[in-house]
Amino acid sequence: MAPTTPSSPLVLKPGTSWPDAWERCLAVAPEAFRDDRVLNLWASSWQADGRALPATSPVDGTPIAGPPRLDAATAHRAVRASLDAHRDWLQVPLPERRARVAATLDALAEHRELLALLLVWEIGKPWRLARADVDRAIDGVRWYVDGVEPMLADRTPLPGPVSNIASWNYPMSVLVHAMLVQALAGNAVIAKAPTDGGVACLTLACALAAREGVPVTLVSGGGRELSEALVRAPEIGCVSFVGGRDTGARIATAVTDLGKRHVLEQEGLNTWGVWNFTDWPALTSVIPKLFDYGKQRCTAYPRFVVQRTLFADFLAAYLPAVRSLRFGHPLAVERPEDPLPELDFGPLINAAKAKELSDQVAEAIGRGAAPLHRGSTADGRFLPGQDTSAYLPPVTLLNPPPSSPLHHAEPFGPVDTVVLVDTEAELLAAMNASNGALVATLSTDDPGTYDRLAPEIRAFKTGHGVPRSRGDRDELFGGFGHSWRGAFVGGDLLVRAVTTGPPGERAPGNFPDYHLMP
Repeated sequence: MAPTTPSSPLVLKPGTSWPDAWERCLAVAPEAFRDDRVLNLWASSWQADGRALPATSPVDGTPIAGPPRLDAATAHRAVRASLDAHRDWLQVPLPERRARVAATLDALAEHRELLALLLVWEIGKPWRLARADVDRAIDGVRWYVDGVEPMLADRTPLPGPVSNIASWNYPMSVLVHAMLVQALAGNAVIAKAPTDGGVACLTLACALAAREGVPVTLVSGGGRELSEALVRAPEIGCVSFVGGRDTGARIATAVTDLGKRHVLEQEGLNTWGVWNFTDWPALTSVIPKLFDYGKQRCTAYPRFVVQRTLFADFLAAYLPAVRSLRFGHPLAVERPEDPLPELDFGPLINAAKAKELSDQVAEAIGRGAAPLHRGSTADGRFLPGQDTSAYLPPVTLLNPPPSSPLHHAEPFGPVDTVVLVDTEAELLAAMNASNGALVATLSTDDPGTYDRLAPEIRAFKTGHGVPRSRGDRDELFGGFGHSWRGAFVGGDLLVRAVTTGPPGERAPGNFPDYHLMP
């Protein structure tokens, strides 16, 4: 069933505009927001330094606050100041740390709606997913606040602060969550605001944490300018990175050479295999969920590997689900009093990414891929005359050629590819195309077939007919092969990754050559 077209022109939900959100930021945290720019937080104070770059929202091209980019020298000063804060924080007993982090969570919960609205404007998250991102951060850290004592038994904080460099897609449930747990474990924390979006949301979250006395540093800048300070500086006790393989590989080389503690989550081509399978209604029901946030997440499934004899049945189950997807402006409503729409996804992170993927789709088709589905912006929900350059309707291609990036790399957008196979060996080879992934799924009716093939799939988590995710609270997370380097996280492992244990302790993780984590 296709999405319904609004019967009248859509309007922006009153009270949700970017100026509305910005005025609320100025009122809630005037120390962190000034006029039309955000500030950097280092040396325990908000600094009006850095070169503020212009930025626009992917939602509709509205001008928004850009990151105030520091130079390398100032970044080094910020790192040195963070080490001083780290040494002070080492003297704070655990009950006091718990109280300060818990107070931060209460403040985040109080301003949940504003944090979510900033995520909508800055990174294009639909309202439902933006609120979920905030809620997962709060609920996840509360789990640690309530149960961290046994996790810290016989453990001590690192000798220096934890440096966090993360992608833009989950500022709260990944980045802020990690920062607060790292601080709870006894470390000062540094975060680099992602260049592509989320700086205002992170600034507000860090302002609320800093007010409670949590030792947080937040800086903006280009990776090349800041990497020497945030990765290589001797003051840094651990590097936590979430992002692409190219940047991750450079960081992995640096931290390995320096013998530095590290958690490096990188991209992988997560795949969904279909073999000797008949429960097609179950597959139809899950397909829309796989398009949440336009597949702009590390645990998205952009590749289906399908037994050739099941291809017709697969299409009959898959295509109606894809045609039902709802996308468009996350804050557009038919009437001012209407609730915000329940969308599967909004824009991509920027117009350049939308064009890049559109070009890759066109190139793949030109080289022999068959388009199974190509959506249209006419099917989306948009304001009259709005900029839609960052939007990409869903696309599905059959057998992208080996020369195409869509054959071997994660698209990070609403582009699915389908590969047909005839044997179990071909199935496994196609599912392992990227030499390591974070998640995978195999849909098969026979539990014995699943038990036999799942261990051969190079993914950290493999589901039997159900999608896997990063997980919350006590669920562990890591990667296989090139999708991860360093300590695994989740549950007590997240605490162990940023603390020192008994002499000779071997850290669970994906380390090159199985090196021990120092």
